[in-house]
Formats: sequence, structure tokens, C-alpha cells
Amino acid sequence: MIEVAGAKLHQADAFDFLAKVKTGSVDLVVSSPPYFMGKEYDTSLSIQDFKSIHLRLLPELVRVLKPGGSLCWQVGHHVRGGVSVPLDAIVYGTFAEDEELFLRNRIIWTFGHGEHARRRFSGRHETVLWYTKGDDYYFDLDAVRVPQKYPGKKHYKGPRKGEWSGNPLGKNPSDIWEIPNVNAHHVEKTAHPCQFPVALVQRLVKALCPPGGMVADPFMGSGTSAIAAVHEKRKFVGCDQNAAYVKLAHQRLLELKAGQLKFRPIGQALYVPSDKSAVAQRPPHFASN
Repeated sequence: MIEVAGAKLHQADAFDFLAKVKTGSVDLVVSSPPYFMGKEYDTSLSIQDFKSIHLRLLPELVRVLKPGGSLCWQVGHHVRGGVSVPLDAIVYGTFAEDEELFLRNRIIWTFGHGEHARRRFSGRHETVLWYTKGDDYYFDLDAVRVPQKYPGKKHYKGPRKGEWSGNPLGKNPSDIWEIPNVNAHHVEKTAHPCQFPVALVQRLVKALCPPGGMVADPFMGSGTSAIAAVHEKRKFVGCDQNAAYVKLAHQRLLELKAGQLKFRPIGQALYVPSDKSAVAQRPPHFASN
């Protein structure tokens, strides 16, 4: 076990790791499990394997959560031979087996880059399923509000005339989050092949885990969830079975502690090209539709 900056990192199998986590000690479980994409860390080879692993994981995930805690499970689509399987549907069907878990949101994480498809529309989103353990759960909306579309707008008639029409702290970010994915040129890119951005986990941590609370990730990979937790002054415990990824997570946390880690700020605006000459133009021989 490696401990740094309030985070405990384990090299272990997810099941062995979860078995040692104290019952009811975790405020937020956030993770992205492997899903048979041909990566070196895959633990499942088929949809049935994926489902079976989740059936085994489910009781342990629920056990370690505090009453009112949250479980956020991030998955994408499995595509083979042009046929797409939405893995969140498999997860939903599996997690429905537990009567203590309630689905609060199916969050769409959308991004602008990815593989280009030729015989279907290119995939540009993945999902986060947010569950709570029970009905009395922690949720700090004010911590994650985003700027109003029309700041300063007021009611112009009726009993609330002259009052702000929107919350002055900002608006609810909704269940569609546009956050750039970690591609080859992303400032956060590491050797991990399927790394998700710090900002994605950061919003979940800020909204769903109280300050000083505990975040857990049984498939932590390069340690993105650990970075988000520590940056937001939460505790963290997680594991990965790959020693190289545990070492990578450790190094990133050391850089964070030293103020040297580069990551994309959660509120940074999306890049929009302003110089048309730098943007690919439609060839003139293409007819307009």
C-alpha cells in the first residue's frame, strides 16, 4: 500500500480490495470498470462476463457505502463488427437487483473527439450512472453550479417583477456534461490507454461527497479519481491490479502535492476556433443539401 496526500493506493484485484474496505465507510464510489475492449487490463471477454463480474461486485459496492452514499459508474459502448452494445443498460439491469440502490441520473458525458466511423454515426458520448444508497443522500448542488445562460436576467412582470429569474450562484449543470476527453494531445495524457479527465470526477466529488469524506475507486487506473478527491480535500482509497498504473497514480499525486500536476480546470471554456482559415473548409465540389 502507498499513502500520499491523504490517498491510499493498493495494488490488488478489485474484489480482494473491496473485501478489506470497512463496511459503511465510503461516501462516494466512483469508477470506470474494464469492458472487454482488448486492453491488457480487461477482466471480461464477453457481455455475459461483464454482467457476471458486476453481479459479484454489486453486494460489495453497496456494503462499503455509507447510508446516503453515492455510487457513480462510468461506462461507454462496446462495439464489435459495427454492432454497438450500450453497457450502461447492462449495468442498470444488474444493479437493479439491489433494493437499496436508487438511480438518480443517467449523466451523458459528451466530447468532441474520438474514432471516426464510416458505417454508423461516430460515437461521441459515454455515460455515468449515479445511484444513491437510500433516499436520504448527500447532494451539494451549489458546489457545482455553472454560469447562467443569461446572467443578470430578471422577471419583467408578475409578483416577482424585478427579482432575479435565475439563481445568482449559477444554474444546475444538467445531466449532459460536455468535457473534452483525454486524447493524445490532452494536457493530462499519460500511458494509460483509457484515461478519463479529472474534471469529470471532480464534479462528482464536489457534489456527492462531503468535505473530508471518503472516495473509493476499485479500478483506479492512472489515479484520476484520486487526484480529483485529493484536490477537493477529500480522502481516497483505491486499487488497480497493474503495478505500473499504481506507480503512475502515485507519481501524479506527488506532482499534485508539489503543485506541478497539469490538468484541465473544471470551469475552462471549450475551445472554439476563431480563425476560419485554420479550419478545414468544405470542398467546393460538394453540392449543398
